[in-house]
Amino acid sequence: MFLSIAYALSTHRSLVSKRMILWGLGFQFFLALFVLGVPAWNIRGPLKFFFEAANVGILKILLFTEEGTRFLAGDLVDPSRYGFILVVQVLPIIIFISSLMTVLYHLGIMQWVVNAFAIVMQRLLGISGAESLAAAANVFVGQTEAPLVIRPYLKSMTQSELFSVMVGGMATIAGSVMAAYVGLLKDSIPGIGGHLLTASILSAPAALVVAKIMIPETGKPETLGHVPNNKKSEHVNVIEAAANGASDGMKLAINVAAMLLAFIALIAMVDAMFITFGDWIGFSQWGRSFTPEFLMAEHGAQFSLALILSWLFTPVAFFLGIPFSDLEIAGALIGKKIVFNEFIAYLDLAKLAKDLSPRSAIILSYALCGFANFSSIAIQIGGIGPLIPARKSELARLGIRSIIGGSLAAFITACVAGLLI
Repeated sequence: MFLSIAYALSTHRSLVSKRMILWGLGFQFFLALFVLGVPAWNIRGPLKFFFEAANVGILKILLFTEEGTRFLAGDLVDPSRYGFILVVQVLPIIIFISSLMTVLYHLGIMQWVVNAFAIVMQRLLGISGAESLAAAANVFVGQTEAPLVIRPYLKSMTQSELFSVMVGGMATIAGSVMAAYVGLLKDSIPGIGGHLLTASILSAPAALVVAKIMIPETGKPETLGHVPNNKKSEHVNVIEAAANGASDGMKLAINVAAMLLAFIALIAMVDAMFITFGDWIGFSQWGRSFTPEFLMAEHGAQFSLALILSWLFTPVAFFLGIPFSDLEIAGALIGKKIVFNEFIAYLDLAKLAKDLSPRSAIILSYALCGFANFSSIAIQIGGIGPLIPARKSELARLGIRSIIGGSLAAFITACVAGLLI
């Protein structure tokens, strides 16, 4: 279904490579099979230890972050005493992970991992080295940081390559916010750290496949047939890398806090407008049969934004393989992720996970794992645009298509995970 949508939106359907689709999706499926196994049949994947180690490692990182936060905020880090405080219990994770990732890049560890993954994708899919390197980097860093690893090639990239870079950024999440989402969901979804890292890895080849279907290659890429060298660290030593990473993480954490404040306030304002309109047309009197149970339990029959998003995106949830009993909640969460952002959707998933089946919650954790939302268009234009000023209008023109492509890639990943769990 999701591949059909990508094909319907293709600019050159006759140029779509069937080999690339088969190898890309085959690589994604077997990678998922090796990591997840088939729990329903008690089949353990050969790389299951990676999944378990990733989950344990991320949870350990949360504990290390808690120690640093406790030094600054004292007992406010204890949710059993003061309840859940996002500014204290989640945002500091972004700062620590940013510092840690910068140190790992300085030591050359991340470059080795990214290059190895990029080489595999480049050879299997037959794409250029630059776009495969950007896709691999997107698994670990953000949608504006990943293009920096291919900065010398951005200006000469074909439109298909540039679109692949944009879709790759939309389909994955950065390591810094990934750990924050684990902090949100660790009590609601067992093994969430492994699931989110797996989702980001699996979405990299899916993003390349979707991008190459929507805008097939018509030119000759400069790096076709080889993966360029990843850039070396610009930091003098580990201490400078850790300090600069912490500073960058602080800026990101402040940006996330401001974004959440603004978007949640906007949601409340739009909700109030819809509810007022609903009261005017008497929706509470005749709309009970149209209102999902989870919304009825929360605030009765109201013509709200969550209700509209649930109506619009329930079909998407159906094609993800979500059971009928969970479709309406899933539709609302997917809608919030695309219209607003994944942080708000994950916040709601943490609250609503108890009302979902374990399988539905896991599938949704994969489907929501990506930066594909409207605000990301501005982020990509602002982050990639200064690197290629002459192509800023091209970035803007491809923005909506990249949201669609990133969403489709995440949905394909969720479908693959749903087949195995």
